[in-house]
Amino acid sequence: MPCERCCWRQRADVLIKIGGATIDRDATLLELDRVDLEMSLYDFCAEAWPTVDSATFVGGGYAIQAVCEHLEACADGGIRNLLINIPPRFSKSSLCNVMFPAWVWAQRNISPLSGPGAQFLHAGYAMPLALQDSVKCRTLIQSEWYQARWGSRFKLVGDMNTKTRFQNDKNGIRNTTSVGGSTTGLGGSYLIGDDLNNSSEANSEAIIESTALWWDRAWFNRLNDPKTGCRIVIAQRLSEGDISGHLLSRSAGDWVHLCLPMRFEADRAFRTTLMPSHMTEDGEALTWQDPRTEPGELLWPERFGELEVKLLEKTLGPYAAAGQLQQRPEPDGGGVIKREYWQLWPEDVFPPFDITIGSLDTAYTIKQENDFSAMTTWGLFGERVDTQSTRRVDRYGKPQKAGIDLGDGLAGESVPRAMMTSAWQERLPLNELVIKVAESCKKMKIDVLLIENKAAGISVAQELRRLYAHEDWSVRLVDPKSIDKLARLHSIQHLFAEGYVYSPDRAWADMVITQCAMFPKAKHDDLVDTVSMALRHMRDLGLLIRAPERLAEIEDMRQHRGAPPAALYPS
Repeated sequence: MPCERCCWRQRADVLIKIGGATIDRDATLLELDRVDLEMSLYDFCAEAWPTVDSATFVGGGYAIQAVCEHLEACADGGIRNLLINIPPRFSKSSLCNVMFPAWVWAQRNISPLSGPGAQFLHAGYAMPLALQDSVKCRTLIQSEWYQARWGSRFKLVGDMNTKTRFQNDKNGIRNTTSVGGSTTGLGGSYLIGDDLNNSSEANSEAIIESTALWWDRAWFNRLNDPKTGCRIVIAQRLSEGDISGHLLSRSAGDWVHLCLPMRFEADRAFRTTLMPSHMTEDGEALTWQDPRTEPGELLWPERFGELEVKLLEKTLGPYAAAGQLQQRPEPDGGGVIKREYWQLWPEDVFPPFDITIGSLDTAYTIKQENDFSAMTTWGLFGERVDTQSTRRVDRYGKPQKAGIDLGDGLAGESVPRAMMTSAWQERLPLNELVIKVAESCKKMKIDVLLIENKAAGISVAQELRRLYAHEDWSVRLVDPKSIDKLARLHSIQHLFAEGYVYSPDRAWADMVITQCAMFPKAKHDDLVDTVSMALRHMRDLGLLIRAPERLAEIEDMRQHRGAPPAALYPS
C-alpha cells in the first residue's frame, strides 16, 4: 500500500500554481474536454465511439457532421420535425439512437429538449435491432469515460434499468418499441424513428400501408408536449410509399428534409434551415447546404470510394440503387419525363414573367384512400437566343446534345420558357380546398387558374368564381376530352427533352419531379396531371413556342409571295 508521501508526490505532479492559486491540471483538462464535447455532437461521437463499437470511427465524412448539426439544432429547439434520408451503413443508428440521447442528457442547459430530464421514445421496424441500440446507449452512459465527465449530473435508476427502458434520477427516460408495437402509455420529448420500413418488404403494399397507418394513429401523437417536442425520422428511401414518402407527400407539419444522396446531384442539393431567423442573435437564419459541387461527387469517399460505390450500384440494381443510395426511388417502367429533362434554375429570384398560370387537379375529399388535390403554378419567360450559352448542361451537369442548329435565323429573338414556381398536394374538404387555392393564386400573382372539367373541378370552379370574382385572376375549365393521362404527358414530353421547362432547387420541386419520373408506375399522379395541363394549355394558346417553330414562322413571313392576282372584274 503506497505511503502518504508517495501519494502526495503523485498528487503534486498534477497541481499547478498560477498567481498564487493551485490548479488541478487533470481536472481542468477534463473540464475543458467536457465543455468542448457538450458543444459538438460530432466531437462527442468521435471520442465516445470506442466505448460502444470495436470498429474505428471513420472521420472526415461531412455526412456524419451534417447529421450531427441537424440533431444539435433539434436539441436547441430550431428544428421540430426532422427527416433525414441517407444511404445505409452511414452510422445513422449509432448517431440517433446511441450517441444523441447520451449527449442530450450530458447538456448543462436545461430545457424540454436538453439536459438529463429529456425523454426519448425510439422505434424501428424490428425490436431486436432497436434493443441492440438501447443496450449500446446504456453501455455508453455507464462507461468509465462518460461517468468521469458527466457522472455527477445524473444517475441511472436501478429498478428502471432494462433493455427496453431505462431511466435516470432526473426523470429522463429512454424507451424502445417497434413498428406495430403498442405505444399506449408511452411518450417522449423526442420521437425518433430509425428505418421504420424493412428493405426486404419494400415492395409489399400491405406492409407499407400498415406502417404508414401505425405512424399516423399510434406514433405521431406520442409527444409529451406537442408545442415543444421534436420528431426525428432517419432512413434510406425504399419505395414511393415508405415513411419518408408518406411524410413528404402529406405536407403534415413543417418537416426539415436533409437529403444526402451517395452521388451528388446538383438539383437535389437541398438547403435546410438549422435555426430560423427569429432565434438567432443577428436576425439571420442559420442554414446548411451540401458542400459538394461536382456532379457524381461521392458522399463519404473516405469510407465508400468509387470502387465500393460501383459495386453497390451493380449489386443493388438500378431501382434499389436509386432508392437506397440516391434517395429517389423510381419504379421500373416509369420515366416519361426523366429527372434530367428538367432544367435547373440556379438563381434565388425568378425572372420576370409574361404570364403566370395556376393548374389545379381536384379531389375534394379527406379520405385516406382517395387521391390528393394538387396544384402547381407556372411562369412564362423569354430567353433571347443570342444570349443563350453555347454549352448547355442538364440538372446533373452533364453536357446536352446540341439539338437542331438554328444558325442565325433567331438572332435577337426571344424564345419562351416555362418555369414551375410552386407546388403542393393535400387531402382537403371542399371549403378548405377553395381557400387554399385562392391563397396560392394571390401569393403567386396568377393570371389564370386552370381546372380540369370534371365533377369535382366544376364545383371548385363555381365556388372560386362566386367567392373571388373581384380578384384579378380568372378561372378556366379545361376539357381533356377522351385523351388519357399518359397520352397528355407524352404530348408535352418534347418540351422537357429539348430543355424548355425549368424548376428551382427546392423540396417541393423535387416532389413534382419525382412523381413525374415515376409516372405511370407511381402510386399518385395528381401533380403530374397539373404539369401536363399547364404546359398543354400554353402550347394550345401558342404561348410556349419551340425555337424551330418560331424559326419556321419567321421564314414563312420572309417568303416573297408576289403580287396579288388581278381582280376578275376590274372596276
